[in-house]
Amino acid sequence: MSLSVKTPGWLDWHPWPAKPVLQLPEGAVDAHCHVFGPAAEFPFAAERKYTPCDASKQQLFALRDHLGFSRNVIVQATCHGADNRAMVDACKTSGGKARGVATVRRSITDQELQELHLAGVRGVRFNFVKRLVDVTPQDELQEIAERIAAWGWHVVVYFEAQDLPELWPFLRRLPTPVVVDHMGRPDVGQAADGPEFGMFLQLMHESDNLWCKVSCPERLSLTGPQALHGERRAYQDVVPFARRVVEAFPSRVLWGTDWPHPNLKGHMPDDGLLVDFIAQIAPTPALRHQLLVDNPMRLYWPEEA
Repeated sequence: MSLSVKTPGWLDWHPWPAKPVLQLPEGAVDAHCHVFGPAAEFPFAAERKYTPCDASKQQLFALRDHLGFSRNVIVQATCHGADNRAMVDACKTSGGKARGVATVRRSITDQELQELHLAGVRGVRFNFVKRLVDVTPQDELQEIAERIAAWGWHVVVYFEAQDLPELWPFLRRLPTPVVVDHMGRPDVGQAADGPEFGMFLQLMHESDNLWCKVSCPERLSLTGPQALHGERRAYQDVVPFARRVVEAFPSRVLWGTDWPHPNLKGHMPDDGLLVDFIAQIAPTPALRHQLLVDNPMRLYWPEEA
């Protein structure tokens, strides 16, 4: 792939997101977002499965301020592979307002782990979505998890609902806190109290070290961003799933924009509308404070929590 030609049909991030109606609590953290390149400075990985638009740290931090967040957790984008330089650069220049989640290989040295830690990295991501990455063998991932545990880091996992039965034993073996991206991508066409999502909730109940990002309704929704009765209440079919998790596990949930929303096919969300979605899944100020401040601070800035 060319370094500069975007994947055909690629949707760029929303250029003019609305100002959210929801007033975020002071110190709110966007706990899942990315930077892409810019490719001229941080080239995309040769083995990538898509070529995105540029999405710089300056643009991310401007969005943070516009939406009313105080901090970011920047997750390594799959288009950069295990080259964490763009994410690390964003963390280093954030003035302490960003932490990172890296992608690493078994060959990483202790010195390189220390450098990532000093830059603000506090976790590694294991991606099991085959259309996005070539999945790393579980024995290698287990070894990585054991090494990063010594740094007090955690593991972020990205998988789809149908893969949970196969991954269950592996997730239970991990020696660190484990953060599941986007509720394990449930099929929201099924019931929130049905057996498929029930399996995920059971795993949460049985695993005190398991956390969940109740994020990305735009990826999960079948009904889309249509407003309800003219109000800013979109992605209604995702609400029962996310709200069940927030209310059952209020001390182990996180939320993030997922900006700049890689690999979306149907529509590009308005990030202001996504922020307003929070009020539907965390309906009280106390729940929102846990979701947006207390929990991410405890996981990413424990020295300040």
